[in-house]
Amino acid sequence: MVRRTGPLAVRFRLDEPQWVPDKECHRCMQCDTKFDFITRKHHCRRCGRCFCDKCCCKKVALPRMCFVDPVRQCGECSLISQKEVEFYDKQLKVLTAGSTFVVIVGSSEKPETMMCRLSNNHRYLFLDGDSHFEVELSRISTMQVLTEGSSPGGGVLRAAGMLLQHQPPGSQEVLQVRLDADDDKRTASTWLSAMHKAAKLLYESRDQ
Repeated sequence: MVRRTGPLAVRFRLDEPQWVPDKECHRCMQCDTKFDFITRKHHCRRCGRCFCDKCCCKKVALPRMCFVDPVRQCGECSLISQKEVEFYDKQLKVLTAGSTFVVIVGSSEKPETMMCRLSNNHRYLFLDGDSHFEVELSRISTMQVLTEGSSPGGGVLRAAGMLLQHQPPGSQEVLQVRLDADDDKRTASTWLSAMHKAAKLLYESRDQ
């Protein structure tokens, strides 16, 4: 289950950081090497801190700041950015393409087959069938991916559905939405796995 412990700023885009001013940075903020005419300072494009060339030598694309070409980053930031590059290349396309689920909203006893997809601005889940329903990601309080295929012998688990709770705009009540995979279980499982990775990415980067 993916839970939040505070407000979640749902943005796949990150604002560029404010760089540490050159006049305030006399040593590498990683190895403490003093800067001089030979050892030059470099700013990490993701965190904005100052480093020597050795500690800021990685160049990785930074799609969350719209840097498609690789840019200089410190070691810690480059590892995070590398994971995000994979997300942008694969998972985000899966989420916006969508998948079909059997959906139950709130206390309704009538399930509805709906196409669920991430909106193009990455802020909503759109559910479309005979009716239209939207879930604002920033209002999701809990998200749980449901699995199937477990066995006492340790069988492979497959994502088969999702439970999420959110607070609709203008309401004080928390509404539950349940999605269960329709006939195309493989596509649904792929979409659910991508959604789980998206939630993890957003929660881990709340304070960035």
